[in-house]
Amino acid sequence: MDLVFDIVLILHFIGLAGIIGGWLATIKAPLVNKAILHGAILQVVTGLLLVGLREMQDVDLNHMKIGIKLVIAIVILVVAVIGVRREARAAGSTRTLANVAGILGVVNVAIAVLV
Repeated sequence: MDLVFDIVLILHFIGLAGIIGGWLATIKAPLVNKAILHGAILQVVTGLLLVGLREMQDVDLNHMKIGIKLVIAIVILVVAVIGVRREARAAGSTRTLANVAGILGVVNVAIAVLV
């Protein structure tokens, strides 16, 4: 079970890298790209799997922290979906959405580490 948890955790970190890396890659002219969208999807799915795996092991979890991180991850996902659709219609029109997704990704990391 620990191996499965570790693999899912690595995938979770890859999703994080997609969100923050996708934002930083376009920091001079931010736009929501597919890396942010795919990273957000991976973050939500693997985050839920991580919680499920820990619950199966009867580990005490901070459900308030998990709930806050889930809400932030869903907001990032929604912003990414809207941004990719808007970017397809009008290139360069998603500067604010890209910054929101990137900053919320950093906030999610800060919550994970500091709380």
